Amino acid sequence: MDFDELLTFYFGTAAIETLDDAALDTGLERLGVALGTERDAGRRFALWTLMHALGAAPDPGTVFKDAKDRKAAEDYAWAASRIGRT
Repeated sequence: MDFDELLTFYFGTAAIETLDDAALDTGLERLGVALGTERDAGRRFALWTLMHALGAAPDPGTVFKDAKDRKAAEDYAWAASRIGRT
């Protein structure tokens, strides 16, 4: 999954910083529906990480029933929270 392609598909543009609040909310809603219906573990993880990057990801425990997937998401969230800290 290409990041710019995901942004364009769900938000209509790869320049997400140009979106107003309504367009961002609409894109996040579309992304959430896709996350809820996607069955491929890798694609689910990619969608969840995009939501996480945008500050809108649900808790990994509610999204990932498989322990390995859940742990990967928790580890990703932890690592992402550490970025930028000195």
